[in-house]
Amino acid sequence: MTTTHFTKDHEWLRQDGEAWTVGITDHAQNALGDVVFVDLPEPGRVVEAGEAIAVVESVKAASDVYAPISGKIVEVNAALVDDPALINQSPTADGWFFRIAPSGALPEDLMDADAYARHVESAS
Repeated sequence: MTTTHFTKDHEWLRQDGEAWTVGITDHAQNALGDVVFVDLPEPGRVVEAGEAIAVVESVKAASDVYAPISGKIVEVNAALVDDPALINQSPTADGWFFRIAPSGALPEDLMDADAYARHVESAS
């Protein structure tokens, strides 16, 4: 079974072979509303955990997407450029943002699904 991890900034990440697939959570896409544009990082870019590396814009607001782990961007979801609504329709499957090859251990502050649900509830 593949474990999904979550960040306090409402990103999710899931191991996919050697890389990790990253997107925003259902909670985040609900808060944003209808997504109309996404700016994805360039493949090959090396990033540090916590670095703002993508932007998602909705009819309500623009929001940064942060790298949940340090590493190298190995792939982006080009389908989002033509159809950013995939983020609203399927945030944890077809609406993924990028894949990253990690350059170190996972941060200790990542949450499992239960801890993330408590985090969202405590913030409301």
